[in-house]
Amino acid sequence: MHTPSTLQSYIAGRWHGESAHQPLHSALDNQLIYHTHAEKIDFDEALTYARKTGVPELMRLDFQKRAQRLKALALYLMERKEELYEVSHLTGATRPDSWVDVEGGIGTLFAYASMGSRELPSSNVLHEGPAMALGKRGGFAGTHILVPRGGVAVHINAFNFPIWGLLEKFAPSFLAAMPCIAKPATATSYLTHAVVKMMMESGLVPEGSLQLVIGSTGDLLDRLIGFDAVTFTGSADTAAKLRANANLIREAVPFTAEADSLNCAILAPDVSPDDEEFDLFVKEVAREMTGKAGQKCTAIRRVIVPEQHVDAVGERLRARLAKIVVGNPKVEGVRMGALASMDQHRDVSERVEMLARGNEVLWSARDGFKPVGDNCANGAFFSPTLILCRNGMNNDAVHDVEAFGPVSTMMTYRDIDEALVLAARGKGSLVTTLVTKDPAIAAHAVPVAAASHGRVHILDRVSAVDSTGHGSPLPQLKHGGPGRAGGGEELGGIRAVKHFLQRAAVQGSPTMLTAVTGEYVRGAEVKETEVHPFRRWFDDLEIGHSLLTHRRTVSEADIVNFGGVSGDYFYMHFDEIAAKDTQFGKRIAHGYFVLSAAAGLFVSPAPGPVLANYGLDNLRFVAPVAIGDTIRARLTCKRKVDRNRSDEQGRGQGVVAWDVQVTNQHDELVASYDILTLVQKRGEVQ
Repeated sequence: MHTPSTLQSYIAGRWHGESAHQPLHSALDNQLIYHTHAEKIDFDEALTYARKTGVPELMRLDFQKRAQRLKALALYLMERKEELYEVSHLTGATRPDSWVDVEGGIGTLFAYASMGSRELPSSNVLHEGPAMALGKRGGFAGTHILVPRGGVAVHINAFNFPIWGLLEKFAPSFLAAMPCIAKPATATSYLTHAVVKMMMESGLVPEGSLQLVIGSTGDLLDRLIGFDAVTFTGSADTAAKLRANANLIREAVPFTAEADSLNCAILAPDVSPDDEEFDLFVKEVAREMTGKAGQKCTAIRRVIVPEQHVDAVGERLRARLAKIVVGNPKVEGVRMGALASMDQHRDVSERVEMLARGNEVLWSARDGFKPVGDNCANGAFFSPTLILCRNGMNNDAVHDVEAFGPVSTMMTYRDIDEALVLAARGKGSLVTTLVTKDPAIAAHAVPVAAASHGRVHILDRVSAVDSTGHGSPLPQLKHGGPGRAGGGEELGGIRAVKHFLQRAAVQGSPTMLTAVTGEYVRGAEVKETEVHPFRRWFDDLEIGHSLLTHRRTVSEADIVNFGGVSGDYFYMHFDEIAAKDTQFGKRIAHGYFVLSAAAGLFVSPAPGPVLANYGLDNLRFVAPVAIGDTIRARLTCKRKVDRNRSDEQGRGQGVVAWDVQVTNQHDELVASYDILTLVQKRGEVQ
């Protein structure tokens, strides 16, 4: 038996609260397991601590170092995941349900750490280029930068994913150097409390960068300023109330909502009951109905099927639901747990009654519902419930009322366009799944569905092999939706990090922009010395270190030899008569010969700090190079990223991007690109 204890908030670097207040109960048997604390939180102190301690501590690290911290934190939590699974059990979640929350949340930390190390600089200024010329003489240019806002991110989370909900918001704001004040939903706040306590014990979270609120947010939102930000996950009604906070409006505080929505799955008319896709559709719907006991913001609430297949879909869904064993997740064979609380149970019951009016109930508790396990009669268990609406075009309730549990409503359509109209009746959703075999149907339907859905999941037998499913948001892709779904983008890779940064336009000379952005802007002053840039250690390289090479005249023999080596005998390079009829009027060199010749001009052949060339970016062949033209190249250190890592031999290294400009005898640009290299650090063994 769990001994009830009082959960504490983590405010201003200390755990706060001792007196028991609101009781929290196990979803499995309604036993008292925790209390929230009665002591009020001084939110002025919390915000001051975040701004004066959290911001400077985060700014002592750059993007790359914060990405490293995220990875180390993810490893730390992964080693202790079983402790979190044990607490998660009390929420009524099965092991697979908890896996999404626990390891899904930790995996999000890993994902953002990886994206940050690949895409963000080793500084606190993110250049959102390229720079653009704003004058004819090359002395005035403009670009955009993204910088930390210097404010605080308030994250208000839902009850259904107490760990994932915290970490998927914490990761991008942490990368953006924005300290967080996290407010989990009270019903399952004990699980968020457990992971935050673990994070604080790791020593990896800089002081002031994460605070935890157990209980009410009090006057927190009334104290925010325009440099802060609020993110919310929960019901659309609550999102609307919070968004209307007078202080948030007055101070223009960014507010991002990811709200519950009536997501749908559409079975396309080309799929018949004999197709593999038909069973994939049924399986996906059943999984989304019962996973996490239907308590997912992405769960399939509306099942849209061709009228000629409605009975077949209903029959196969009932057969699948009949096999779902509901009860205590620790009992072998149980596949669905409980709702998060008895309050949630009452809410779902009321909404099912509303949905059932005038419709047919195809599966519910009357079909032999009996949860297994001790004291389950007192728990928040709810039967999977499938409702059939045969007139979805004329029934508003099925598009407006959401039962946040294992409940879905099936409705019929006559053609794909009517199906898309039904899908849009949800007034904005997080995700829709389209099951089809026909690419033409996908091409027609997806752009229409995308207007009212944040994500469109196309499922067929090919994608099913690797598909993560309808209800699985991925950190690399947008999670959010328009309209009722809140209009936000909770995830989306580096886009989510940029949400917590401030974008500013910067104008000035190329040299000044280079200094500000930490990235060479063409036209800026370069630094030419007797030392070849490829002979410099990573530590010694400076942005703007440059080499202007000697010249090379392109001959017919060059073109013939390159054609022989590459096998590229394209007529523009070899057929004099045909070439005369083109816009160039003559034979020209292979673009990739120009690229190779440029490398021959600037590469330093001896062993040295440059360890490897691993890619090209932004390659453009700007103008043709003809026989007899003379080319040369300028190589300039454009960008350095210190990933603070070593290779297998223990050699420290960083990534250097080099700007390459290839010009002809008239100083006209003929080729332009960036090359990416790994460069060894000074003092390491070669």
